[in-house]
Amino acid sequence: MLQELYQELILDHGRSPRNHGVLADANCQQEGHNPLCGDRVTVYVLEQAGVIKDVQFTGDGCAICIASSSLMTEFLKGRTVAEAKQVFSQFQSAILEPETSSTVELGKLAALQGVARYPMRVKCATLPWHTLVAALDKEKKTVCTE
Repeated sequence: MLQELYQELILDHGRSPRNHGVLADANCQQEGHNPLCGDRVTVYVLEQAGVIKDVQFTGDGCAICIASSSLMTEFLKGRTVAEAKQVFSQFQSAILEPETSSTVELGKLAALQGVARYPMRVKCATLPWHTLVAALDKEKKTVCTE
């Protein structure tokens, strides 16, 4: 039953993503690309005094990438940059090592843990996160999963 709920959550965010669009007053922005799946995402962040005041994304991609982007933006609004990086680390562990990681602090993001069973989809789920971190670090080069 929990697996069905998670699947529905991913489908909902994939079909009707939250925070989808260009954030006009963003002061951090980065593009990301997953050449294996064709996912392309741009993450826009308004960061002030170390806090993510707003975050949005644009892009085209598979349902996993779009759902991950949508869930990420919902989860991170109002959190500090340090918290965002910590959550990324926990999220990545939950997807790469689901047997040994805790999803207690991930909330709805835990719904994406099922991609661990599909190694080719892991990059789809983590692309928005790598792109977010690159935006926060103000990297100049497009993020690529390869």
